[in-house]
Amino acid sequence: MAIDLTKLSNAKVKAAITALQKGDEKTWFPLFATDVAFYDDGNQMKFNNFFKKALGHERFTSIDKVENNGLEVYGHFHSDQWGDFKTCFKFKVNKEGKIARLDIGQASY
Repeated sequence: MAIDLTKLSNAKVKAAITALQKGDEKTWFPLFATDVAFYDDGNQMKFNNFFKKALGHERFTSIDKVENNGLEVYGHFHSDQWGDFKTCFKFKVNKEGKIARLDIGQASY
């Protein structure tokens, strides 16, 4: 199901969310720094392990709001494993233009 990605104002975030929506590993992984810090609901996780399982099985079903210069994306989310819920993805981009940190978690707004 296609969703409206026009609210995504940060090019790097837009590329990442687009890859997530398509389950596109070849585009997703190169967007991130090799030492990316990844947190799910505040718990540090192994980025590659997590997203090798999640890509193709998890996606936004709506983008509800975008904040912090396009680096924070809030919306409804679907996970084949966990069901449907509201989530937030918070990105930090380093000076090389790679995503250096990603915090995801359930959101209430």
